[in-house]
Amino acid sequence: MKKLPSGRVTTVIMVAVTYAALKGLMLGNIIDAYYEITLMLIGINIMLAVSLNLVTGFTGQFSLGHAGFMAIGAYTCAIVNLSMRSLTGFLLGVFLAAVFAAVVGILIGIPTLRLKGDYLAIATLGLAEIIRVVILNLEITNGAAGLSGVPKFVNFEWLFFFTVATVLCINNFIHSSHGRACISIREDEIAAESMGINVTKYKTIAFAMGAFFAGIAGAVYASYFHVIMPSQFGFLKSIDILVIVVLGGMGSVSGSILAAVLLAVATTYLQAFPEVRMIVYSLLLVSVMIFRPQGIMGSKELTLDKLIRRIGKKPSVEG
Repeated sequence: MKKLPSGRVTTVIMVAVTYAALKGLMLGNIIDAYYEITLMLIGINIMLAVSLNLVTGFTGQFSLGHAGFMAIGAYTCAIVNLSMRSLTGFLLGVFLAAVFAAVVGILIGIPTLRLKGDYLAIATLGLAEIIRVVILNLEITNGAAGLSGVPKFVNFEWLFFFTVATVLCINNFIHSSHGRACISIREDEIAAESMGINVTKYKTIAFAMGAFFAGIAGAVYASYFHVIMPSQFGFLKSIDILVIVVLGGMGSVSGSILAAVLLAVATTYLQAFPEVRMIVYSLLLVSVMIFRPQGIMGSKELTLDKLIRRIGKKPSVEG
């Protein structure tokens, strides 16, 4: 029998240990109902940040429209759930949410991804606002009042599955030939094009994949929190996701995961100080950007193999 590559073995071990640890804390009531909400938000933010990092960090396209794709996913899944009210309806809703968000991502990406830098950021921001305003004025989405009473099918197991699947899919894509093409576009678009890489094609693929997983994150959000409104998917939501990506390190999947956890934990514990919560939160972000402008992880990845090698490394003794 063929042996599994060591990288896959360590990935399986990390996933199994993380699941067992979190499930044990929940069964022991250490993670109670209040902290469970924080755990759910961490998982959703990881999906959003990792998918945006594929577009912004690895492909080098400055996008501010991620909240729009999340909104598409949330409303698509909520409408399907409200009409079917079954587990089959939930799974169908998640699938349609991801596909619909990806299709919109392709339709938006083809004309806008020819832009660069600030121009692309403004274009994607405008398109995200168009999505929000369209949702705001549709009868099926119930306008500004939003949708309430969405059946709750998402629990910890579903959240963990979708989060791990998102991270693994995007990580595998990054390490494929397509992912290397996206990274080459980030490093030097002209040089990549001169080497025969179809720049527009790979930009659109990255944008569509980012939208696909943002749609899943929106579907999970709608199926856990029961109520969704257009105001939840505005400009500030896109900024929140971008802050996680920049804080963790643009071009680092593990950095996005770490930043999503740290920001969620910081926000949770600062709830006890409402008067100074936003001041402290802002100061933490400013301090990190001053002393670590490349983010917590920069473009490096944190893996179990590296941790084991670092722990097992013996200090050198001079004779």
